[in-house]
Amino acid sequence: MARVCAVTGRRTRVGNRVARRGLAKKQGGVGRRVTGRSKRKFKPNIQTVRVLTPDGTVLRLKLSTRAIKSGVVTLEKGDHTVSFPLVRALRGRNREFTKAQSSGASQG
Repeated sequence: MARVCAVTGRRTRVGNRVARRGLAKKQGGVGRRVTGRSKRKFKPNIQTVRVLTPDGTVLRLKLSTRAIKSGVVTLEKGDHTVSFPLVRALRGRNREFTKAQSSGASQG
């Protein structure tokens, strides 16, 4: 699967690594000259997170760390967008606790 954030749409971007020589005018030289450009990639910090949705289901999403820090997940469901707080789903023996937590949220 691609390295793309499900919320923000951040993905790998392309840029250049610029090689220069010379001394800057500010430091008494004749200026910096570009001697070469080579391609490079800027990769976002994407993490796979298990998210507990308000209806109690667990989604595995690829999220950028900026989206994780914001604490809100906004997804497109069909023709409308759904926004809910980011709650990490617990694993293994904690499943009963996760179910109790989601049912408690819907009752309260």
